Amino acid sequence: MPLKKDCSCASCVNRMEHGYCKYLFLLIFSISVNFPLQAQPYPVKPIRIVVPVPPGGSNDVLTRITAQVMSVALGQPMVIDNRAGAAGMIGADNVAKSAPDGYSLLNIQASFVANAALRAKMPYDTLNDFVFIGMMARAPLLVVVHPSLPAKNIKELISLAKVRPGQIHYGTPGIGSHSHLSTELLRRLAGINIVHVPYKGIAPALTDLLGGHLQLAMTTPPSVMQQVQAGRMRALAVGGEQRSVFLPDIPTLAESGYAGYRSEYWWGLAAPAKTPPEIVNRLAAELTKALQSAELKQRYAVEGAEPALMTREQITQFIATDIHRWRQVARDAGIKPE
Repeated sequence: MPLKKDCSCASCVNRMEHGYCKYLFLLIFSISVNFPLQAQPYPVKPIRIVVPVPPGGSNDVLTRITAQVMSVALGQPMVIDNRAGAAGMIGADNVAKSAPDGYSLLNIQASFVANAALRAKMPYDTLNDFVFIGMMARAPLLVVVHPSLPAKNIKELISLAKVRPGQIHYGTPGIGSHSHLSTELLRRLAGINIVHVPYKGIAPALTDLLGGHLQLAMTTPPSVMQQVQAGRMRALAVGGEQRSVFLPDIPTLAESGYAGYRSEYWWGLAAPAKTPPEIVNRLAAELTKALQSAELKQRYAVEGAEPALMTREQITQFIATDIHRWRQVARDAGIKPE
C-alpha cells in the first residue's frame, strides 16, 4: 500500500494507521530478534593482571615481560596491578571474585600452592575458583652455603650436619614459604637436624647468610648468582629435575643421592572460574606463542628463568599434585602458617 503524502513514519508506526508502515515495522522487528548483533571479539579493552607481590622481584618482572609480549598479539595492553599482602592471598582473592570475562587475570607462583597446602581456611578455593591458563616459567631452587662451611657438595653438607646436629642454621622468607617447605623436604630425606630461621622476605635472609650468621639457604638462582660468581656464597645443588641451563656444572639433588627430589620456583597465569572457554583458550594460545618467541626466551634468561610450556590440563594437574605433595611435607614436619 503506497504511503500517503502526509504520512509521518514515526506517527504511523506508533498508531499503526497505515498497513505499509505496519509491515515495515514488523519486518525490522523480526530481523532484530532473529539476527542479534554479533558480540565483539575478545579483547576490546585493556587486560588487568594482578601480581600478588610488591613491584620488583621475579614474580613482578617475569609477569611484566610476558604481558608485554602477549599484548602485541592480543592488540590490547596488559596492565600490571600489584596487590600484595597475606602471602599473596589478597591478590588471589581479588581475582577470584572478579567478573569472569577475561579482563582480570592472576599471576600464580609456588606460594599459591604453598598457601593451599598449609591453610585449612582461605578466602577462596584454589582449585575451584580459578581456571588455569598455563605456566610461564620455571627456575630451580638452588642450595647455597656460606663459604666458611667446609662442604663442597651435598654429600659433604649432609655428613657435616650429622656430626654437628642443630648447629647449621638455614634462612627462608618465612614460615610455610616455598623455600621453607623445600628445605624441610631435604632435611627429612637426609635425616639431619638443621635449624630454621624465618625472615620477612628472602633479602634479609641472604644478607645474614653473606654475613655468616646463617650457613644455608635454598632460593632462586637470580637471587644469589652474583654472590656465587664472586665467591661470597657456594652453590651445592639445584632442586629441579634437570640441571639448570644457567648452572650446568651444578648437579641436581636427585643426582646427589636423593632420587625423586623436586623443588623449583614457577610462575603462571590463571583467570576466575567460569571464564568462557573460548577466552581462556585464546589466552593460552597467545601465551604458548609468546613462550616460543626468541625475545621472551632472551628476556627470561636475564632473570635466570626458562620458559615452561604446559597445556591447561597439565598445569591443572601439576597444581593439584603439588598441593598434595607439599601438604604431606608440612604435616610430617609439623609446619603451620604464621
